[in-house]
Amino acid sequence: MGVRAARLEDVDAVTSTQIRAWKAVYRDFLPPVPLEHMTGPAAEKMWRRQWEEAILSPPTPRHRLLVAVERVVPDTDAFTALGPGGILATAAQRASDRVVGLASHGPAEDPDLHPATTAELMTLLVDPNHIRRGHGSRLLNATVDHLREDGYSTVVTWVFADNHQMLGFLESAGWGEDEAERVLDMGRPIRMIRLTTDIS
Repeated sequence: MGVRAARLEDVDAVTSTQIRAWKAVYRDFLPPVPLEHMTGPAAEKMWRRQWEEAILSPPTPRHRLLVAVERVVPDTDAFTALGPGGILATAAQRASDRVVGLASHGPAEDPDLHPATTAELMTLLVDPNHIRRGHGSRLLNATVDHLREDGYSTVVTWVFADNHQMLGFLESAGWGEDEAERVLDMGRPIRMIRLTTDIS
C-alpha cells in the first residue's frame, strides 16, 4: 500500500473510483437527479478527459493528482509447474498496482485567499470497497508533504455540510471550519462549508 503521483494509465481507475465513491457517499444527502448528472455515462466521459488533462498538462506545477494504491499479486497456485523460483519471478513480473483512492490539490482559487501561501485540497476520495484501510490518511499526509515542499502554510477544502463522514475525518486530522460557506442549487439548496488547516 502507498501513495504516488497518478500516471496516464491510471485515468480509467481514477475515474471509476471517483464515480463509485460519489455514488456511495453522496446518495445520502444529494438529490438523485443531480447525482445522476454527476455520475452518469456522459459525466464519466467528461471526468475521464479532465483527469487525463490533469496528468498530462496540469494548470501549474503546483497542481497534482495523487493516487492511493494496493499491490495486487496474482495467485501463484497457477504457476506450480515453474517451481518455487519461477513462481516468485513470475508473480513479481505480473504484480501490479490497483488504484483505490485519489487526491488532487492546487493553489487556492477563492478570492479571499492568497494562492501563493494557501492551497486547496480539491478532491479526496477512497473507493468504497477499500475504506477503513488508512488510504485516506495516507493521501492526506502525502498531500500535506507536497504542499509544504511547495511553500504553502495553509490548506483549505470545500465539503458538503451533510457529508458527516468527510467532516469527521478532516476534523480528526486537525481541520476546522473557517466560517466561509456556499449554497448550491441542486433542486433544493445544498450547503457547503470550507475547512482549513495550518501546515506551517
